[in-house]
Amino acid sequence: MTKQEFTTTAERHLDLVYRVALNCLRNPADAEDAAQTAMLRLWQSGQAFPDDDQLRYWLVRVTVNACKDACRSPWRRRMVPLDHCREPVFDTPEHQTLYAEVMALPAKYRLPLYLYYYEGYAVVEVGELLGLKPSTVQTRLARAREKLKAQLKEE
Repeated sequence: MTKQEFTTTAERHLDLVYRVALNCLRNPADAEDAAQTAMLRLWQSGQAFPDDDQLRYWLVRVTVNACKDACRSPWRRRMVPLDHCREPVFDTPEHQTLYAEVMALPAKYRLPLYLYYYEGYAVVEVGELLGLKPSTVQTRLARAREKLKAQLKEE
């Protein structure tokens, strides 16, 4: 992979990588670090991908692994979370509420939900990306929808 090819690829997919990392880690600074790690691994691999779908799959898989590594870090266990992290701005209050409720879900429900609905991956692909069986992904998606429905009804 040449420097120009890498730059073009990084510019095209950095947003996807960052969103996946932010969804996993829920901290913008950590998400930026994980995204940078994923892009560094892409550069170091020097691998050529036959099509864009395989590249996206590889990048998501590497990003999820980088997030898992960050979660295992002893520094992360000692961190005190910041109360005021920047969050995306939405056009309507309903979207803001839905985003807040999705982010309140446990990570095991939040990440499959994000990959399935926002990134458009199929259940089988989400399972492969997260190292889960497709039936487990379907169960987590169903439970996430149930939890969201219950939370939104309470409000």
